[in-house]
Amino acid sequence: MTVLEHASDQTGRADEAVGETTDRWSYVIYAIVFAVFAGQVYYQAHGISKHMLALADTHKELQFLLYPSLLWMGMGLLLLVFRTCVWMFYRPFPAIDRTTAPPLTVIIPAYNEGAMVQNSIESVVAADYPRDRLEILVVDDGSTDDTWRYIREAADRHPGLVTALRHDRNRGKRDALALGFRRARGDIIVTIDSDSVIERNALLAIAGPFRDPKVGAVAGKVLVYNRRKGLIPRMMHVRFVLSFDLVRSVESAYGNVFCCPGALTALRASAVRPVIDRWLNQKFLGSRCTFGEDRALTNCLFDTGYNTVYQRSAVVHTEVPEIYSKLCKMLIRWDRSYIREEIQFARIVWKRPLLTRAIALFDRFVNNMRYPVYYGCMALVGILAWQDPRMILRMMVAMGIVSLANMIYFIRSERSFDFLYGVLYAYFSWFALFWIFPYALFTVRARSWLTR
Repeated sequence: MTVLEHASDQTGRADEAVGETTDRWSYVIYAIVFAVFAGQVYYQAHGISKHMLALADTHKELQFLLYPSLLWMGMGLLLLVFRTCVWMFYRPFPAIDRTTAPPLTVIIPAYNEGAMVQNSIESVVAADYPRDRLEILVVDDGSTDDTWRYIREAADRHPGLVTALRHDRNRGKRDALALGFRRARGDIIVTIDSDSVIERNALLAIAGPFRDPKVGAVAGKVLVYNRRKGLIPRMMHVRFVLSFDLVRSVESAYGNVFCCPGALTALRASAVRPVIDRWLNQKFLGSRCTFGEDRALTNCLFDTGYNTVYQRSAVVHTEVPEIYSKLCKMLIRWDRSYIREEIQFARIVWKRPLLTRAIALFDRFVNNMRYPVYYGCMALVGILAWQDPRMILRMMVAMGIVSLANMIYFIRSERSFDFLYGVLYAYFSWFALFWIFPYALFTVRARSWLTR
């Protein structure tokens, strides 16, 4: 080792040590700030609880709503404490080394994506991964626009690396992925949506967790590609950061990431191949399932005994809707899939290890109870406001404080004032998206993709 290399190595280690120290101190600061917010949340919640208990005493007919709501609030706080403790200690898995990187296949399914599919392909081509162990399969699922032209041009630019595959008609994303799964030669299969681009180190990073033979799938970190193009993408960016860096990092601790996203997921090929047919032909209430393929495949892996984890250092940027109508269509599709796969997971969870099963059951119970509690609270707010109009202001303030407390998690991941969009999303969701879940529930058998 030369003097220059030695100095560089020492500097790198020093920087790493400083980074670890700064990281520890940042947690202390966040804990203090979080405690202050928690105190405010308690103050507001205490006032609301007093009103709810008083209402229960005077209106016995409302007790069936009031007491379960208070119980859920307590359980939700317990879950939040658990998540915070686990989140504080989450660290990404070490990336795989180039010299030991296994054969890897990337599958990009595309339908009427236009020029964006080219960006997706080129981001994979530019990724840091040994070329002799990388295969890129791009599947055109019967597009009616110029998507196939862009795919063919990419295959011509990168012969031997990019392979263009095509369906004669639109068969759905599952069929497009299944074609790729059956053609893939890699030990690891990575799926990337055609409206997404990965960062350069994403492939080496996402291959790292497969050192553990129990890992069947790895979820990457999804950020918003078009985050600067409007209010909705900015709000969704904050929601994505919280969904991945908080929720999935906690789920990863017990090997139970409930949904490994289509935007960026790595799969153990030997785990996927035995479940392809079952996953491809999945039905729900007699109707063939056409969306929610990512969570459905995650459930299949749980069913066969594999764990799923989250890799924060494997980053993908994906496009999200920029207008309200398209956002609603996306969320309806997600909620329909959520309902279907929650029912499926309720059957599978009993096969999970004891500790994982206990945590998963508690997590899913609290999460799913939020829907009846949410709509019950909307009714209660109306009743409380009728008696005391100040309750509306109290609820709005409490909502803002709770959302600000959640933004501590966002600021840990991204130190920017964009956290304000997360606060705004809390109000936006309450007033503009409250109808999404009931509509998805009553139309759960629908097969339409909606955004295509």
